[in-house]
Amino acid sequence: MLKLDHVAYDYPEVSISVDFELAAGGALALMGPSGCGKTTTLDLIAGFLSPHRGDIRFGSQSLLTLRPDARPLSYLFQQHNLFPHLSVWQNIALGIHPGLKLSSDEKKQIDHSLETVGLSGFGDRRPDQLSGGQQQRVGLARGLARSLLCDKSILLLDEPFSALDQARRSQIIELINQLRAKHQLTLIISTHQMGDAQALNAEVYLF
Repeated sequence: MLKLDHVAYDYPEVSISVDFELAAGGALALMGPSGCGKTTTLDLIAGFLSPHRGDIRFGSQSLLTLRPDARPLSYLFQQHNLFPHLSVWQNIALGIHPGLKLSSDEKKQIDHSLETVGLSGFGDRRPDQLSGGQQQRVGLARGLARSLLCDKSILLLDEPFSALDQARRSQIIELINQLRAKHQLTLIISTHQMGDAQALNAEVYLF
């Protein structure tokens, strides 16, 4: 169970307040207008921001005591956060081991993740050689590989389909649903599209 217990973060102009529970293996869509607190909520769960009030718990443990890299989650950012000087393959590997020291099984998983998102054969390219949609799929491949190899059972997605056409959007949603079912991933997604929430069988949290 992931629980945000009366979590609040104060900006100078507005205070963001969130309170919900999500069962392990469940899915939740954060929805609301731009600036309402969707990305802030994801950043609080990930540990990039610290709440001014409240607690964030996963099972019996408070995540507030853990550094971002020690939390049981993977985060797909809206802007992909790919390193321009590294290849696609290296960008994914970096999410698994900061020193890029991978086992043969881990290397195979990276290749499989690229194939899964439709980018087989793109591993040697740099991010600037890819379209926006392709960069987004690299970010998704990195998140998936990290979840499966590093025991990161929570997957955070910030507007993950914004640069994808409808056909690729449907394929990626189907892929996420398959991986969630197979590996019992807990999913939290920020989106403006009710159709995304419905396709992911997600509960909706409205801001």
